[in-house]
Amino acid sequence: MTKQEIVDIVSEATGLTKVETETVMNGVMGTIIDSLASNERVELRGFGTFGIKHRMPKKARNPGTGEPVYLPERFVPTFKPSKLMRSKVNDLINK
Repeated sequence: MTKQEIVDIVSEATGLTKVETETVMNGVMGTIIDSLASNERVELRGFGTFGIKHRMPKKARNPGTGEPVYLPERFVPTFKPSKLMRSKVNDLINK
């Protein structure tokens, strides 16, 4: 599912125009990104939690050439789904 498909569905469900819905969605996503960039956790109850994990620098290998590659220190965004989301997804898959 793409962002535009989500905008279309939410727009129909709420009665807002697609432009208004996309503006709200961009605002929500921008706020989440800004919070993560400030090293803040974002918790959406019933959906999940966004966070940041620190990765230390390390040596790795290019699997194609076997050549050593240096991976610098970095911060990686993470997402942990809520119990409600996990159980709903599992219920749908196990049907």
